[in-house]
Order: sequence, then C-alpha cells, then structure tokens
Amino acid sequence: MQSLFTGNKRENPEPIKADIQGQIPQWLHGTLIRNGPGMHKIGDTVYNHWFDGMSLLHSFTFENGEVFYRSKYLQSDTYKSNIEANRIVVSEFGTMAYPDPCKNIFSKSFSYLTHIIPDFTDNCLINIIKYGENFFASSEVNYIRRIDPRSLETLEKVDYRKYVAFNLATSHPHYDGNGNTYNMGTSIAEKGKTKYLFVKIPNTKSDDKKNSCFENCEILYSIPCHSLLNPSYYHSFGMTENYIIFIEQPFKLDVLKMAAAYFKGVNWASCLTWCPNDKTYIHIIDRKTKKALPTKFYTDALVVYHHTNAYEEDNHVVFDIIAYEDNSLYERFYLENMTSPDSIFEARGKSCSLPFCKRFAIPVEHDKNTDLGANIVRLRDTMAYALKEKDEHVYCKPEVLFEGIELPRINYDYNGRKYRYIYASRVQWQPVPTKIIKCDIQTRSCLEWMEEHCWPAEPVFVKTPEAEDEDDGVILSSIISTDARKLSFLLILDAKTFKELGRASVSADLHLDLHGIFIPEEELSTKQYIEHNSAFGPRCCADL
Repeated sequence: MQSLFTGNKRENPEPIKADIQGQIPQWLHGTLIRNGPGMHKIGDTVYNHWFDGMSLLHSFTFENGEVFYRSKYLQSDTYKSNIEANRIVVSEFGTMAYPDPCKNIFSKSFSYLTHIIPDFTDNCLINIIKYGENFFASSEVNYIRRIDPRSLETLEKVDYRKYVAFNLATSHPHYDGNGNTYNMGTSIAEKGKTKYLFVKIPNTKSDDKKNSCFENCEILYSIPCHSLLNPSYYHSFGMTENYIIFIEQPFKLDVLKMAAAYFKGVNWASCLTWCPNDKTYIHIIDRKTKKALPTKFYTDALVVYHHTNAYEEDNHVVFDIIAYEDNSLYERFYLENMTSPDSIFEARGKSCSLPFCKRFAIPVEHDKNTDLGANIVRLRDTMAYALKEKDEHVYCKPEVLFEGIELPRINYDYNGRKYRYIYASRVQWQPVPTKIIKCDIQTRSCLEWMEEHCWPAEPVFVKTPEAEDEDDGVILSSIISTDARKLSFLLILDAKTFKELGRASVSADLHLDLHGIFIPEEELSTKQYIEHNSAFGPRCCADL
C-alpha cells in the first residue's frame, strides 16, 4: 500500500482514449474533474503530510460512449517556486518550509511575525468550485485558481481578501437553482473582531467583466467567534431553503501560535487544538431575517468535516453530518502513518476513531412553557432528541444513521430537501476507502461495490436526463488499482442497483484524489468546447 502515497505521479496533459469494458451510457456527456495531491517529493525534500502534496488535476470526458482522460499539475505560484528551486520552499499545512541556508533566515522569520496570519500557499488541491460560469481549484485558504475545465490549464489567481475579509474559506460551497454560489469563511482579527462570514456570489455571465461575480459578493450574515484568537476549524456547512447550519466545533485554530509557527519551527497543523471538554455549538441562521435562532443549541464535543444534507420538516431543521469523536483523522494522514499505519499508531498509543453518519433534529420554535429536561423534538421518524435546559440552552443528541462512511455525496437536486440516499466511501481501519456504498436512510440498508486491490475515490452521482426517482442516475468513481495485471480505471455504476455498467481503463498514472465535480456539457462555453475538441481532431460547425 505504500506506493499509493509515496512518489510523484506523471501528468498526462494530452488526452488519452480509455479502453471501455461494458457500456458507457450514451446520454452521459460532460467532464468529471477531480483534484488531489500528486507530488510529495521535490528534489531531496519530502512533504510530511499527504494533504500537502502538489495539486494534480485530472479529468474524464464523456463523448458518445467514449471516455478521454488527461491530467495536469496546477501551475500555482507554489508549484512554480518549488520546481524552480528543486526543493520545497513554500510551506503547506503539515510541512513548514525554510529558505536556502545561504539566505538570511532571520529576516524571513521576522517577516512572518509582522502579520497575525501569514501568507498562505496557493496550492489549491482539495476541490473544484463553480463561481458564475467559471471553475476554480480550491483549498481552505484565501487563494483559489481559475482553471479551464477542458484543458485543465491554470489561469488567474484570485484572492478572496480583495472582495471579502476571508482568511480561511471552505471548499464545499452550496448552489441554488439560479446558479448562485454560497460559501463561508473566517475573518480573523479584522478590526479587532474574529467572525464567521456567510456570502453569496451571484451567477455572473461569462460575457461580463472577468471575476465580476466576486465584485458583487454579498455578505449575508456573520457570527462572532467565541474567542478572538481561537476560531473553530470547519470544512463544510449545511443549507436548506430557509436556513444555514454551521457547526462551531471545539477543534480550534490557535492564531497566535500560527503567527509564530515559522519562527518556532512548527507546522500550521500543530496550531490546531482539540478541546474535548468543550461544547459543540450548532448555529441555525435564518436566511430571510439574516439572524441566528436565539436558542443556544449545542451537543457533545465532536469533529465534523463533511455535511451530508439538510432539510426542513414540520418546523424542524434536520441535518446529517459525518462526525468523529476526536481529531485523530488528520494525524492519520501524515505520510509516516500512511505507509505503516498500524505499527506507528500503536507506538504512539493512538487510534483513529471511526466516522459516524449522525442525524440532528433542531426545532425552529418550541413552547416556552415546556418543562426543563423535556424533549422538544416532535418528529416521529427520528430518534434524535433535544432537551430543554435553562437560559435558552438546548442539548441535542443525534441519531446514528450509519457507521464507517465518509466522503458523502447525494443527488444534488435533493440538496436542502428531504432525501433518501447517500453515496459514500466505506472507511474502516485503512487510511483510505476500500468500498463504495449506497445507504438507504429509509430502510437502513446498504449496497456495496468493492474489488480486490482497488482503492475507490469519492463517488459522484450524475442523474439521467429523464430522472423521476432520486436514484435514477449513475455513480462515477476513479479507481486506483494496485494489481500489476490491471490498469486503473473510472468505474460507472447504476445508482439504483449498484451494478457495474462499465469501466474506462487508462494507461496512466492515476492518483488518489480528494473531491471533484461533474460538469455537464451544456455548462461549458463554446470557446472551451472548440479548444478541447481540437485535441481530438477537427470537427465541422454542425458538430458544435
């Protein structure tokens, strides 16, 4: 398994035609773009953490039953600086880089201390976000990079801070039916205050001024952080038609420690502090009034990276998350732990907690005369409860839906609506998934796909053109094969039956990735379409 995580992957900037086994649905037209780390060694230097590797974009394009694969390293400023120096010279979250010994290390160190928040890397390796009609590689800092979704060419660098005071931001935004994008970020020590900001970036047409969608960015609401210099870490949030759900968890960033990290010789990851004795606060923000519900909802200490979905029912907000009992997951992905996880974790006396899919039910309103200690949840189809306490506090206890799943995806048409199916990766004690799973919330049953020596990426749901049922569609997942006799491939499953429809095998160095997006053909511009297809040969105007 060590070969999965070490070494550098070769890029394939020119499209490769995949070998098809089975059938690719003829209706499936578009491009699946995935993002994740592909380079962990530069010269004689090696990153400490798997999440630190250089972003390698790769895509699978579907055209009339055929599939074409390509991959390119994101040409970030970080990537260019590292390659030019032939060593790691830009710090990542788990790896602190230092200048050449011949240079004045002290002047560099003190320059870091002149800012509370240092200048972060633009190695945007986590996800692909759509803003307006453009697509951006993203991570969790203030920089994103626009990309051409056809050629995977890296375009301009965008700094959120020019438009909104984001020092940190999520890579998991939400979208409405009009193509507007909603995201959240943390504004640290801005005018003496640290806040969580929620923003709306309008769907701006491509013939408008470049990046004008950001210029029209609207701050919808803000939540003050409980501590000026210890904001909560978060990776995603939930959204329904009328509410935003934000979990302020006791997994916190020590801002002062981060400011001094370079000088003290510690990485930024060590500036995250887990506070198991603290509460987890649940903020429910009304999108119409732009105010949080006055009741103070909270639960036990937990760590959550991914929200699955949220919806409203009978004056309740119901939301599902993937939750951990502690912060051991990040520790698991240090390369030394991934290459020999069992022995190292035993030596450190640590274990990695399993993820649980948990459902919370939050009453939007409740009778003020309800007795203390009473359950104020009135939904019949959930075991989640909420106990009224004094001073407008409510303790929330979730219902466990499923155990050992991560990287949840849904039919996004059901985002913010009551739904039935979750598509996810099955996670047990391995550092990466070995199975893809379909979870039926209604029956609590599951369907699984697995194959020996195969390591599946996050499953992505794509609906059929005439979909009537929630699971009318296909599941796409990039599969890494460690069997020397087999190529890695893109898997296509029938989302309803979970039976394999086909696979597209490619003679390329596929890498483990993190997240991605499927872009239907109609969402790509004509200019990009022509440039893309010129790589496969000329086409007449009637084909466009």
